[in-house]
Amino acid sequence: MSKEFKYRLITSFLLAISLILFVLANETLFLFFIFLVLSYSLIEWIKLNYNYFKKKRFKYNLIILLGFLYAIIVLISAKNLRGTGFDDGFYFIFILSICAGSDIGGYFFGKIIGGKKLIKRVSPNKTIAGSVGSFIFSIIPLVIFNTQSYFFFNFNFNFKNILLCLFISLFCQVGDLIISFFKRLNKVKDTGKILPGHGGLLDRIDGVIFTLPIVYIMEVFNIF
Repeated sequence: MSKEFKYRLITSFLLAISLILFVLANETLFLFFIFLVLSYSLIEWIKLNYNYFKKKRFKYNLIILLGFLYAIIVLISAKNLRGTGFDDGFYFIFILSICAGSDIGGYFFGKIIGGKKLIKRVSPNKTIAGSVGSFIFSIIPLVIFNTQSYFFFNFNFNFKNILLCLFISLFCQVGDLIISFFKRLNKVKDTGKILPGHGGLLDRIDGVIFTLPIVYIMEVFNIF
């Protein structure tokens, strides 16, 4: 087991425990936690894009504005998905678990199998095998949550819920690719160094921030 993987494993475990505690604690603590996470991620986003856009002031300001507006959208989506009750928090954890499963599957399949690159010009490390692994592992939370019941959502292992997991995994991967594109554009490996084994906070939540608004829209329009 490599030193980087050990750091990644420990960091992931601590993040998961912290997240569960803040999500289930109460709405105020949850919002405070999400606000801090998004604020720091926004700082990383601003620093990340400085190298490429520093001589293009208008575009750089536009990038900052888009990042700020999108952070607000994610905050609103997270707030509404979390709701106010324990059941709401449980559902929110389920969504995050799918994102985590997708990320873990992509990491392991990409490392173990490797093979043909997914979109080499965007992200040289992403492989087709990793993408397949992301889809497969995104279904695991549904297996684990299968016995639970939620007031407007059931965790039954059926085609509809499997499709939801795959859909969430797709947007997690899209988010990962978008941030990878900007990292490649700015010629940096990570958005920061705050998380051992992961890099920056934005590196860790890139899939989540692209997923939450989509899931919230699906909930509003009762798509799933």
